[in-house]
Amino acid sequence: MPLRNHLKEHRARLSLNQQQLGSLVGASRQTISLIERGDYSPSVTLALKIAKVCRVSVETIFEYEEDRADEQETDKNN
Repeated sequence: MPLRNHLKEHRARLSLNQQQLGSLVGASRQTISLIERGDYSPSVTLALKIAKVCRVSVETIFEYEEDRADEQETDKNN
């Protein structure tokens, strides 16, 4: 899956369990677990809510893999 995330680290920094984070963003514990495992890509709305609760930008939590590959290719060509 091309979307990587650092949600577990941000959730731990806030001392929240999956259930608590889910309640804060209007999602189930199972959804948070699936996102953390990389088995589910959240909607834009959910990603924004998660970032707001974590007090960081969406890009700090979620990273699109192809973007990293493109950057590496650009670096290699320069």
